[in-house]
Amino acid sequence: MEVAHLVLRKTLFLSLIACLATLAASANESGFRPLFDGKTLNGWRTVDARGAAWEATEGMIVCPTNCGGKLMTEEEFDNFVLRIEYRIQAGGNNGVNIRAPFEGRPAYAGMEIQILDDESGEWRSRTRPEQRTGSIYGVLPARSGFALPTGEWNELEITARDREISVRLNKVIVLDGNLDIIREKDILDKHPGLLRPKGHIGLLGHGTRTEFRNLRVKPLR
Repeated sequence: MEVAHLVLRKTLFLSLIACLATLAASANESGFRPLFDGKTLNGWRTVDARGAAWEATEGMIVCPTNCGGKLMTEEEFDNFVLRIEYRIQAGGNNGVNIRAPFEGRPAYAGMEIQILDDESGEWRSRTRPEQRTGSIYGVLPARSGFALPTGEWNELEITARDREISVRLNKVIVLDGNLDIIREKDILDKHPGLLRPKGHIGLLGHGTRTEFRNLRVKPLR
């Protein structure tokens, strides 16, 4: 009988822990809303399309091999927290556009948070720190070494609050910077998007298969 009570108490304890974890996760998602309905690309616009078309399939937004051009939200955002899960293939290259216009090159007209297979032979020797995963492309470098191996899902969180931009990769802060520290004239001239207070969120096709899921956003005041 005592053993049965111990088993029951352990079961109840584990159930309580699971319930608390669920409540914590729900609280952590408070205020977020989906950017993707899991079935269609409603609310998104393809810009500068070339090559294979973006797809909505099996609960994912997919940039197939040879996919080019941008997939951008119809809606604009200024201050927000964006959460995305992504998966790339070996040698993969993609990115997340923030505060971007429809027109212009995404990494310059807006800002691009880089997604890259940093460890591939194709990119390792060719990229600078500010061109690696989690970085504001060409502007501010992220800490490296926190992306999961290709073929696994990564969790990416981007927070834009006025001039403060932070990036979490798999729950680790890899970038936390203020855009006002960028004073080099050549960078500011090349990246006018650093001055934009709002714009569209976009996914950036660079010819390699990339999959996205669980896209959600929380506007900030």
